[in-house]
Amino acid sequence: MSSPLKPATLPTSDTMRAKPYRVAIVGAASLRGKEVAEVLNDRNFPAVDIKLLDDDEALGQLETMGDEVTFIQRVRNEQFDHLDFTFFASDQNSTRKSWKTARDAGSAIVDLSYALEDEPSSAIRSPWIERQLGQTPVLELQPGPCVIAHPAAVSLALLVLRAQKAGKLRHVACTVLEPASEHGQKGMDELHEQTVNLLSFQELPKNVFDTQVAFNLAETYGPNSTPTLQSTRQRILKHYQRIAGQDALQPAIQLIQAPIFHGHAFSIYMEMEEPIAVGDLGQALAGEHVTVTRQAEDSPSNVNAAGQGDILLSLTRDENNPTGMWLWAAADNLRIAAVSAVECAETMTPTRPRGKIQ
Repeated sequence: MSSPLKPATLPTSDTMRAKPYRVAIVGAASLRGKEVAEVLNDRNFPAVDIKLLDDDEALGQLETMGDEVTFIQRVRNEQFDHLDFTFFASDQNSTRKSWKTARDAGSAIVDLSYALEDEPSSAIRSPWIERQLGQTPVLELQPGPCVIAHPAAVSLALLVLRAQKAGKLRHVACTVLEPASEHGQKGMDELHEQTVNLLSFQELPKNVFDTQVAFNLAETYGPNSTPTLQSTRQRILKHYQRIAGQDALQPAIQLIQAPIFHGHAFSIYMEMEEPIAVGDLGQALAGEHVTVTRQAEDSPSNVNAAGQGDILLSLTRDENNPTGMWLWAAADNLRIAAVSAVECAETMTPTRPRGKIQ
């Protein structure tokens, strides 16, 4: 028998002083939105109130925030009044419709949809890479939109920057295996339905990918699919360049749609100027957000990376080239994006008024 729902408690003055920020998640029913809500709770983000907003399909849906249960509400202009942070985790069209309303109401904008990546005032950010480079974010009283760097770009940039500390890199080539969850719940559902229909010899649904992705590897989608794999690959390269900087070696990237539901996997070839021991390179790569596995049973996979905030990694030397190394890595794409988003908001808290609700 299910337990009764715990009603939401009203914030007290002591709570508001301890947790002064008001937050909204637009696209709260999406995969990224749910992940952001979970990370906000896990990191004990100082929010006295978190509004869950989405389109009409998700209205009234129950979601858990910490110890409380709340309803998803409709996105309306008045919902953005008196907010400190708004996370946009829905599709790009939804972000474009509402972000200026939230900004004009005084909210800081954190965009996980990439809709605002070309806005003149926006910044593409990854706190992981900023820490790796020793960068301190510039605090602004009215910051422009913070666009969260693509999780594949974050993973690749972190590995390349650390490898460069172990020795000079001559060349990096990477094949990225893309999961269906990068297309949200609709992508996950279509992969599932294609798998079931193939096994029962029925017609395949192709509304999202416009091609067969179940039991298949694809380097392009059908002509009616948006975004295309090519545009996503270009985004990964652009975000990598923005966050890693001019001194980081620019990799060659191939993006492949894999028949997996969740988690990026990476096959990376690094060629050094001079031979380096596998252990020395592994030691340089290991650290915050990177776990180097050494046992065969712990080999990285999108399955054992699920729910983790680390990039899982194994290394082997190329058998034909003493300066060549192969890296096999896996990372939870949704978790990296959500953690990056919440960390970006945390770096912006010094610009927000404290001690009272606006």
